Amino acid sequence: MKINFIDRINQISATDWQRLNHCVSPFLQQSFFNALETSHSTVAANGWQPHHMLIHSQDNQQLKAILPLYIKQHSWGEFVFDWAWADAFKRHGYDYYPKLVSTIPFTPVSSNKLISQDISQREVMQVLIDHCQQQGFNSWHLLFCPETDQLPEGVFSRHTVQFQWFNRDYLDFEHFLTTFSARKRKNTRKERLSIAAQGLEIQRFRSDQITERELEFFYLTYQLTYAKRGHTPHLTKAFFQQIIKNAASDVLLVIASHQQNYVAAAWFFVDQHQLYGRYWGCTEYFPNLHFELCYYQGIEFCIEHQLHGFNPGTQGEHKIQRGFEPILTHSYHWIKQPEFRPPIEAFCAQERQELRAYQQQCRQALPFKNIE
Repeated sequence: MKINFIDRINQISATDWQRLNHCVSPFLQQSFFNALETSHSTVAANGWQPHHMLIHSQDNQQLKAILPLYIKQHSWGEFVFDWAWADAFKRHGYDYYPKLVSTIPFTPVSSNKLISQDISQREVMQVLIDHCQQQGFNSWHLLFCPETDQLPEGVFSRHTVQFQWFNRDYLDFEHFLTTFSARKRKNTRKERLSIAAQGLEIQRFRSDQITERELEFFYLTYQLTYAKRGHTPHLTKAFFQQIIKNAASDVLLVIASHQQNYVAAAWFFVDQHQLYGRYWGCTEYFPNLHFELCYYQGIEFCIEHQLHGFNPGTQGEHKIQRGFEPILTHSYHWIKQPEFRPPIEAFCAQERQELRAYQQQCRQALPFKNIE
């Protein structure tokens, strides 16, 4: 194999990308990564320096694999948290950064980040180990990827728990609610009825229906969500502008109005099989509006369009009582400093055990009748 690294995704031909990528996910399209880069959302100045791995055949004539990869100077936007590891390195006089991270930036969606037909995930892990040793990177992290037990020595696995909804051939939202216990069903109906009672109106916009007015309002709410936490947004407005103009991306934007004024918005991506909830924000608070825009509208949309599932994003135990089931995700990590490997391995083993137990506890809290 011939290994190369590039700093711009558009250095890969569209023909090669399409030949290697058989995934319909909107997040694994070349245009998605290109929008991140050309909008200056993933650039070195923001701590996301593109460093994509290309694997060619031995004669260098054919591209065999692509691995989206970034040189990181921080741990923001990853959703698999290693701040404690970075702090331990600092306390012992070691640099934790720079590190290499293979992920879809700001997108905690499980998928095979390795875009290839015949290169294995294990082979890529070994290549990453060698690259870190040679180039002075202190660790690598492969996030939200397929589970595997074929790991090189010194590679540790971690779990996170996400809450996802699955379409079991529901005819409509009321049919879905018939699977709930009576008390949980009554509570959900009450939440949904409160939306109209507060004088709120809900509209759905697909990519070609989103005008500058809707985009301006959405981006305002997106900024406000970060400002409330004292952070700046990860994504620029230019990123969203490019996405809605891109035929390869299918967007659903749900907006709530009160007295003919927009007051809240939720942004989703759609593919042939799933809906992905990504961003939410509001300019005014209304009880239950977050649940309606981010969860109930998404479930209803999936049923109407016969989508198999709905991934609303990471974290959020409040999703459980609304029918989102706990799912384990997987990531893999390698640390260069040998003295840190035993404690990190022990931490990962304990964390996996605790999260498997947490997953079972969450399952017991689901609203479905057969859980009672």
